[in-house]
Amino acid sequence: MVSIAINQGHQNVAMLGIGAYRPQRLVSNAEVCEVLDSTPEWIFERTGIHNRRWISGDETLRTMAVAAGERALNNTGIDRSKIGALILCTSSWLKLTPHGAPTIAADLGMNGIPAFDLTSGCGGFGYGLGVATDMIRSGSAEYILVIGAETMTVGLDPKDRGTAMIFGDGAGAVVVGPSEENGISPTVWGSDGENAEAIAQDVDFLEFMNKAQRLQGTDPEIEPVGRMSLHMEGPKVFRWAAVTLPRALSSAIEVSGVAKEDIEIFIPHQANARINELMKKNLGLADDIPMANDIENTGNTSAASIPLAMEEMLVTGKAKGGQLALLLGFGAGLSYAGQVAVLPPAPAEPSF
Repeated sequence: MVSIAINQGHQNVAMLGIGAYRPQRLVSNAEVCEVLDSTPEWIFERTGIHNRRWISGDETLRTMAVAAGERALNNTGIDRSKIGALILCTSSWLKLTPHGAPTIAADLGMNGIPAFDLTSGCGGFGYGLGVATDMIRSGSAEYILVIGAETMTVGLDPKDRGTAMIFGDGAGAVVVGPSEENGISPTVWGSDGENAEAIAQDVDFLEFMNKAQRLQGTDPEIEPVGRMSLHMEGPKVFRWAAVTLPRALSSAIEVSGVAKEDIEIFIPHQANARINELMKKNLGLADDIPMANDIENTGNTSAASIPLAMEEMLVTGKAKGGQLALLLGFGAGLSYAGQVAVLPPAPAEPSF
């Protein structure tokens, strides 16, 4: 019988460096309320957001992803020729074909490496980190660049009270690779497809194209088509989060092999400050454990949220490289993914 070869990888894996990019335009609650029927105070009370970043000028998901990836590579100090794969975690790349990761890899001077998009909503970075870690452990690659990048405002209805005040744009990236001590636990992840429509686009791609054909015919200048907008059933998502996420967090700690008392930093997805405070309390984490609050001035950036929040904590000194962090991404799907991980060193080239 023929024996087929298998790869042998590295069991000890860690985040070796981090980089991020934040759009130049800072959008206040007051500016949002110029269109949205709300007040700055109400927005902050319900979400914990004062400001968010929106793309402007020539900023795109592509340019932000490249900038974040470049900084992660520079901050890690590993020659890019050693990067064996690139994972782009995003739900807002504008084309199904071609997908974004190969273009990003080429822009970063790594044309030819395996590169693929991973779409799992706001839990995307957690999924990407889990996949990258398992790829390295299996021997599929030695070093992997994981990028979470979103332009959530491209599909934003500025008059929708459920979404317009929440979302922002941005990109964050980490280099994942072998280390002397293991720095990333097994991933705890799952989904609830029965309630998936709680966060959804208002139309699917085929319906959007049919609408375009009906309105425009063969002349794209006749009438604007509009765009697919994201809608969210906030109360349903909140109830799902209140039940599902504490269990996911407890499971993430359990499978990591560390005690709850060993957790030094809490970095949840920056969806809503109220949800995050509730999770911290229900999990029983100590009051003095620092928790990411990047949402206050960055908004909800979906798959970019966790690496951006991680970078902010490292840059400002709220967290230090080498500390043990509990990560949890959650959102559209409804999906979630969490890990216990050792934080990478603070970036020498920060995003702000």
